[in-house]
Formats: sequence, structure tokens, C-alpha cells
Amino acid sequence: VKELVLDNCRSDDGMIVGLSAEFESLEFLSMINVNLVSVSKLPKLPKLRKLELSDNRISGGLEVLAEKTPNLTHLNLSGNKIKDINTLEPLKKLAGLRSVDLFNCEVTMLNEYRESVFELLPQLTYLDGFDADDQEAPDSDPEADGDGLEDDFDENEEGALDEEDDDEEEGDFDEEGIDDEDDDDDLEEEEDGVDDEEEDEEDGDDDDEEDEEEKDAPPGKKRKQDQEDEDEEDDDEED
Repeated sequence: VKELVLDNCRSDDGMIVGLSAEFESLEFLSMINVNLVSVSKLPKLPKLRKLELSDNRISGGLEVLAEKTPNLTHLNLSGNKIKDINTLEPLKKLAGLRSVDLFNCEVTMLNEYRESVFELLPQLTYLDGFDADDQEAPDSDPEADGDGLEDDFDENEEGALDEEDDDEEEGDFDEEGIDDEDDDDDLEEEEDGVDDEEEDEEDGDDDDEEDEEEKDAPPGKKRKQDQEDEDEEDDDEED
């Protein structure tokens, strides 16, 4: 189990029933409005990165967090009973701490509250959702939420799908081009066949006309033509 939400449960003398060191793999733990007065009985959670403790009655004892949650990066203490800047001093030991929320705590009413907290905790990037230059934090931290790798995977997958689509479209275009060329070749062959048939028909028509002329010629003229044809053949043989 990497995430555990126990919001609105009731604590018994600072302890949440069922929450034990068996959850050592937890990375996210939310205990909003569970009537916690102290975090002294929090089990050791070495992999915990984000801890939500808003709307409780915590007023101090934060030194326990450095021991029980050494890799903490996000801590939400909004709506608790923290009144003094010095109450936050134990958080110095959390070297990886990047974000702290103290909304609706009395400490936020102090003069130069933000400047004092950033000076006390130099490892902080965001306090109450803004950095030291009043630039708002992004909606989510990919590193803390575990979304970074998923986003990279989605982008790569989309890119791969786009490339596949492009390849398929190119293949379709190539196939269409080949089909068009085949159609053109077939059309040319058909046209050539038609031309040959027309030429054959014309030659046949010419022969038929000559035969008809010979049939229509008078007998004397026909014999004369036959004699001329025989004379021409004899001349060819002598040559």
C-alpha cells in the first residue's frame, strides 16, 4: 500500500486504530480532521513523502517527523493550533521538505510571517502554495504524485501511434498510386487493341471494295485485267 486516506476517523489518545509500522511502504498519508493533538505516536514511515494533517489540534512536537518520516517533501498543517514561528524549527531536519501549508493557523497572522518561515527553513520551495517570489505552485508535483512517468509514457505512446498512422497513410497512398498506374496501363492496352481492330477492319473494307469492283467490271475489261496481271507475273519471273 502506497496511499492511505483516514480522513474524519477519530484518534484515540493520538493514535489512529490500524495505523502501524506495517505500512512502511506508504508514500502518501492523509489524516484530515481526526482530532489529532500530537504526531508523537505516528509509526515510522521511511518512504512517506506527503503528509496531510489539516484541521486537527496540533500545536507542537514536530521534531518527531524528522525521526518517523525522514523523506517527507510535503506537509500540510493548515487549520491547526500553531502560533509561533519557532514551533516550525524542528522541520529544519527534514532536508527534502519542499512544501508546507499553514493556512488558518495563528502563525500566519504574524508580521513578516512568510519571510521568517523561508529564512528559518531554507530548503522550502513553497509556503502556502507560493514560493518566495510569490509565484504560485503548480497544481500538482509529478515527482510527489507519481504522475511524471505516466505522462512520459502517454506522450511516447501517442507519438508511436502518430507514426503508425502516418506510415499507414503513406502505404495507402502508395497502393493508390500503383492501382492508378495499373489502370492507365490497362486503358492503353485497350486503346491499342481498338486501334488494331479498326485498322484490320479498314484493310478488310479495302479488299472487299476491290473484289466488288472486279465483279462489277464488264467481261472484256475483266479478261484484259487478268491478262495484264499475268503479264506482270511473267515479267517478275524473267527478272
